[in-house]
Amino acid sequence: MSEHLTHLTLADQFFRDQGSAGGSGELSTILNRVTLAARMIANTVLRAGLHGNLGKTGGVNVQGEEVKELDVISNEIFEEVFDRTPVVAAIASEEKDDVHYYSEDVQRGKYVLLHDPLDGSGNVDINGSMGTIFSIYRRKDVERPASLADFLRQGHEQVAAGYMLYGPATLFVYSVGGTVNGFTLDRSVGAFFLTHPNIRIPEGKGSYAVNEANEGKWDDKTRAMVRAFREGTTDCGKRSARYVGALVADFHRTLVQGGVYMYPGEVQKPNGKLRLLYEAKPLAFIARQAGGHASTGRMPILDVQAEELHQRTPLYIGSTGDVEEIERRLRG
Repeated sequence: MSEHLTHLTLADQFFRDQGSAGGSGELSTILNRVTLAARMIANTVLRAGLHGNLGKTGGVNVQGEEVKELDVISNEIFEEVFDRTPVVAAIASEEKDDVHYYSEDVQRGKYVLLHDPLDGSGNVDINGSMGTIFSIYRRKDVERPASLADFLRQGHEQVAAGYMLYGPATLFVYSVGGTVNGFTLDRSVGAFFLTHPNIRIPEGKGSYAVNEANEGKWDDKTRAMVRAFREGTTDCGKRSARYVGALVADFHRTLVQGGVYMYPGEVQKPNGKLRLLYEAKPLAFIARQAGGHASTGRMPILDVQAEELHQRTPLYIGSTGDVEEIERRLRG
């Protein structure tokens, strides 16, 4: 190992230490498999242009979105990484219509996993940032085979959640409750090292992120709320505008620098675009553990009871003060 890395904590050691402090050794196994998937996807993204994997498949996913080759490859990586992992009974993906159940010998595993395999895949053609989002739930009844009910849960029931960001560096950020910690991949040794311990969302500064090209689709309250952030007339103070167009990248900036990310519902589509189980709830779990807040604009994301596997929701997430002001303006 390089001399300059000897003072840093390896991710797998960090997972083990959390387990010995009262966490689950089985959960550590799952997190290690997630980091394996992250390394594989990061390498795939890095080499996509060389291997001709930048295009579209010609199909659409369950969301009605055009599927890129990298979406398919990333989804397959997750399915393969968790194949024959006895503690995971099933996984669900934003890219697949239905739950992927593993063979009967692991159907009674204690956990299920949900994931958005490659958020922001539309940025691949411009060498932009992309990411992966994941969420882990402990099953309530392991005496029966896994079922859809294991996935349709409240956000508070998550036992772990996190994301990977594939940018200039590959980052892995996660929480099992209590704290949020971030790790950076050193490609020379193929391992994640703890570089961002105990992340907290700053209050009273940062930026607002929203696709303002959608303004004509919003209701009057939403337009007025976003205008207040744009003009700096909010009670929480001036916020600069920043928007990457990849949820993970925009959320990571908000997590580190403060402010708020918004994806409002629309008059014709009040439930918005983002997926409750694959995107909103995992990131809401991270935000809560980092001292922030996430809301539909009317209620906390973590309080929303999932009713469908691909349910959508508006999302306002970031510093607590910023999100609470949005709630006051939208409810008023």
